[in-house]
Amino acid sequence: MKSKFIVIILLCALFNKSCKNIEEKSESNDVFPTTTIAQIDTFTVTDYVTEIHAVQNVEIRARVTGYLDKIHIDEGAAVTKGQILFSINNKEYIEELAKAKALYRSAIADVDAAELELKNVNQLAEKKIVSVTEVAIAKNKLEAQKAKMEEAKAHQSYVEIKLSNSEIKAPFSGTINRIPHKVGSLINEGTLLTSLADNEDVYAYFDLSEKEYLNYERNLKNDTTNSKTVSLILADGVEHNFKGRIETIEGAIDENTGNIAFRAKFPNPQKLIKHGASGKVRLLKKFTNVCLIPQKSTFEIQDKLYVYVINQDNKAEMRNIEYVARLPHFFILKSGLNAGETIVLEGMGNIKEDMVIQRQEKNLRKIIKELAVK
Repeated sequence: MKSKFIVIILLCALFNKSCKNIEEKSESNDVFPTTTIAQIDTFTVTDYVTEIHAVQNVEIRARVTGYLDKIHIDEGAAVTKGQILFSINNKEYIEELAKAKALYRSAIADVDAAELELKNVNQLAEKKIVSVTEVAIAKNKLEAQKAKMEEAKAHQSYVEIKLSNSEIKAPFSGTINRIPHKVGSLINEGTLLTSLADNEDVYAYFDLSEKEYLNYERNLKNDTTNSKTVSLILADGVEHNFKGRIETIEGAIDENTGNIAFRAKFPNPQKLIKHGASGKVRLLKKFTNVCLIPQKSTFEIQDKLYVYVINQDNKAEMRNIEYVARLPHFFILKSGLNAGETIVLEGMGNIKEDMVIQRQEKNLRKIIKELAVK
């Protein structure tokens, strides 16, 4: 019985020693990857849904009535300024112009006759053959004939304009859109014939909230060039080859949405972007001398964000942090940490406060490069 008791005591001693060794071994193996906070320059991007319009896009409408005689272009064709697009049958306008010219010539002849009559009356009045009243009547008759001549001239010009409007020309160079009417269709004044778009440059309209607008204006004071430079992400997710520039901001905030409209202009020399296209405008915001921390080094407790900071005694200290912006894999710090402090990168679930940490230092810039590839 005594020998059994001794054996039990020995086993307990061996077990306690084994546990102590395991604990010491565990403490000696508390190695965690760490990194030192440094200040760097970086930027964030924000995408906004946009409506894209050609710089010039107009409807081409008929200004006279008649049958569509000829279509000189096809849908999707590139045209130049002044090129004839449509011809409306103009025979009646030619006849009307001939009549207007005849009336104008007749009015000129009547003016000449009235001038001769006034001259004769003046001569007779000088000889006191006719009264002054006759002279006044002759003058009034001349003025009336001149008025009729001006009216005839104006009517002739009006008919000439109508005749010229029977040929519809391109007001500027651009691309023809759909043509709804065919040759032989009866066209009334105001009928839509097609639309013309100049896609050499395009406008992108997008909205910012009032808060975002204020941030943009403040950022603009520090970095005028980059704040006005924007990118355009097309509907297929590919970035447009040419950068754009913010040109205008509306003068009022929409009461219903709380947003304010911006307009950016993008070069489009290859005519890839069409009027009415969709996409996203990407704004860039620069940050200078800010601290970045990897998102994987943080953890949440009751909606607050924390990290483990390694103090001078190499002990883990839980620290609440706030961030001003979020990047892929990183936070841009607002408060809670300073440059030069060291934080634990991974394994926060295995750490307790005041735990002694053996550092396995990793360079922050190297981490940024590695995560950027991902």
